[in-house]
Amino acid sequence: MSCVRKRTKSQELVYQEQCKIVAYENGKRIGLDGDPDLQFLLKGGNLIKVKSRSWRKTRFFRLNDDCKTMWQQTSKTFKRDSGFSLEDVDFVRYGRQTEGLQKYTDLSFEDRCFSVVFKSRRKTVDLIASSKEEAKQWVSGLEKVITGMYNLNRLQNSEHWIYSCMRKADKNSDNKMTLKELKHFLRQINIEVSDSYAEMLFQKCDTSMSGTLEGSEIKLFYDLLTYRKEVDMIYAKYAHTNGQMSSGDLLNFLQYEQREPVSLEYVQNLIEKYEVDETAKQNKYMSKDGFLMYLNHEECSIFNPAHKGIYQDMRQPLNHYFISSSHNTYLMGDQLKGASSTEAYIKALTKSCRCVELDCWDGANGEPVIYHGHTLTSKVLFKDVIKALKEYAFKVTLWILKTLCVWGFFVYPVILSLENHCSVEQQKIMAYHLTSILGSALLTHPLGDQMPNTFPGPEELKGRFLIKGKRLNKLDAAFNNNTTEDVDSVSEEDEAAEVKEAEQKPKDKSSKKIKLAKELSDLVIYCKSVHFSTFEHSRDNHSFYEMASFKESKAMNLAENSATAFIHHNMDKLSRIYPAGSRTDSSNYNPVPLWNSGCQIVALNFQTPCKEMDLNQARFLPNGKCGYILKPEFQRDPASQFDPKNLSVGPWLQKKTLHLTIISAQQLPKINKDKQTSIVDPLVRVEIYGVPADNASKQTHHIDNNGFNPTWNTNFQFTVHVPELALVRFVVEDYDAASHNDLVGLYTLPFTSMQNGYRHVPLLTKRGSLIPSAGLFVHIMALDAE
Repeated sequence: MSCVRKRTKSQELVYQEQCKIVAYENGKRIGLDGDPDLQFLLKGGNLIKVKSRSWRKTRFFRLNDDCKTMWQQTSKTFKRDSGFSLEDVDFVRYGRQTEGLQKYTDLSFEDRCFSVVFKSRRKTVDLIASSKEEAKQWVSGLEKVITGMYNLNRLQNSEHWIYSCMRKADKNSDNKMTLKELKHFLRQINIEVSDSYAEMLFQKCDTSMSGTLEGSEIKLFYDLLTYRKEVDMIYAKYAHTNGQMSSGDLLNFLQYEQREPVSLEYVQNLIEKYEVDETAKQNKYMSKDGFLMYLNHEECSIFNPAHKGIYQDMRQPLNHYFISSSHNTYLMGDQLKGASSTEAYIKALTKSCRCVELDCWDGANGEPVIYHGHTLTSKVLFKDVIKALKEYAFKVTLWILKTLCVWGFFVYPVILSLENHCSVEQQKIMAYHLTSILGSALLTHPLGDQMPNTFPGPEELKGRFLIKGKRLNKLDAAFNNNTTEDVDSVSEEDEAAEVKEAEQKPKDKSSKKIKLAKELSDLVIYCKSVHFSTFEHSRDNHSFYEMASFKESKAMNLAENSATAFIHHNMDKLSRIYPAGSRTDSSNYNPVPLWNSGCQIVALNFQTPCKEMDLNQARFLPNGKCGYILKPEFQRDPASQFDPKNLSVGPWLQKKTLHLTIISAQQLPKINKDKQTSIVDPLVRVEIYGVPADNASKQTHHIDNNGFNPTWNTNFQFTVHVPELALVRFVVEDYDAASHNDLVGLYTLPFTSMQNGYRHVPLLTKRGSLIPSAGLFVHIMALDAE
């Protein structure tokens, strides 16, 4: 076992002073220079960590000087470093807002509690501060730091990451780098070089010939390491004015290369915004450094910033939109023994979900519960779920709003899809909780003063909850005072019936009935569940607000064999698709064929990270991530004869040729961070998902032992016939000849949200979290096909 040499008193003082300098620089970088909340976090303090009624331990927490990670005292003998990265934090909640704190603490602790909730399946950290003021300062400080981190551009993130790695490589913290430390650092940043190359690089930077790198020598090493030849070549191609880019040169670059119809005034504003050299700025020139700064900002991202906010018409009828939808929303894991939790609903809502499922069963003490019936999944109280939905459906923390720069986020309606297995008595309790907790936010009557013949739009339904479920009578009853018996029977919905069918296999339709409480029935307004038999039957017998749920196999069959009829059905009504019950691991089906058929509520298991969920997040990436995407006109026009499988001439056919060059990547993460010798061999695959004629996949060769700055310069060409339905997916993998390639990062977006020209592509983890310092550099040109 290796031991760590203890620093002398004088060395410790020097080290502590250096830590303060580093913390100051990092705090300045995230815009918190001199902020008292940041200083509070850096100083740290004792908090009570709560895991159960009996497990409460005092632990010391503080923010490390990298201003990105929290250090936590641990009682484990051999575990010196403990804590978490703030990049992994989903949100920080003040008060007893988690199931753990509500279960294991008393109400008297309310204003001293806060929780750190993570993006991954890592357990939430529940904490109690010594006072209300201290708890609020912890929350305020953490939110400020997280906001600052997310506001860093790619260049700043890269710089921050590299310097953090350098500090880790500096084993004795003397602010000098030996050749051995340099080799360790190169492995840490995911690049493997020969000893001779490392020595050559070291000697080139060791201008003082002292045998160590320090000060300006480390800066020289950093500049050599981060030099990007491909950017220099682009700059040189357009810098025609004494070796620099004038306003006119930059205008030519933007108009010709980036295909942006911008003015000279716009260009001069870019120079003012991104140029780092004051002399160049005064002369209205853009230097190489300024150009690199511009390339790393939002204007140069592959995702069109014009699509970041809400830009679509939100007053169309509700069924004219794709609606981000979750299945078995209550589950944190699989549907056999996974945990049910209100946290799962909150996580789904923060991923733009606007339709959630509540699988309701009779519970103890007269209180209905939610869980996956007849399994070992845990149970959560129905009323607790409704409280969580009330709290988080239309509300998000300020730092997330600032990060997304989308102030229309989370305002459009949420559909509560009830799978009702409860007795009449507990259905009445459900109705009581819905009305008493949601209050005026619950839609209990059609909008307007007369019977509607079509849906209202998302704009009219802002901030409202809609109940999807069975109803005893027609919606007209809400206007003509038509009464029904207090209790009546209705045909069971397909999905709810599946469970019973599996157990008792009823022989006649009369046994497939459920008793329904009028109190719950009356809350169903625009989403009345009905059984689907044929499109003709639905057209002739069902009103616009009567909707069917389709198991994935049935929906896929209809999409495959009757797509045009399915599309026309969805022009008048809503359709909900759900995964087959056989998916016990909570896996997902491909949602794309269902969107191609105009289905609005294509429900997926949000708790399962997979390609299908990645496609779902990409579909709802534009339009402010509000969970509603307006369907193409050809899926809304009654005269349309669009058939995804058999493409005829029509407004949907806007054939494009996509020319795509994968140029390079920057700062790809290690797959196995515990193994310093594990260097990735990256390759990039580009996939197109859309109508069958557009589905395609191509990949680059792999680069050996370089995840830091690999270069491919590989050209691809794709033909896309229906761009309005196409998604483009970038996947970076670690090549392995002997086994399955490991995922390094990915990014998916709608074809119509891509920008032309030289663009940076951000990379996400499998669970959808941004990898701050990593990205691809590509060239895109989508042209009208001849």
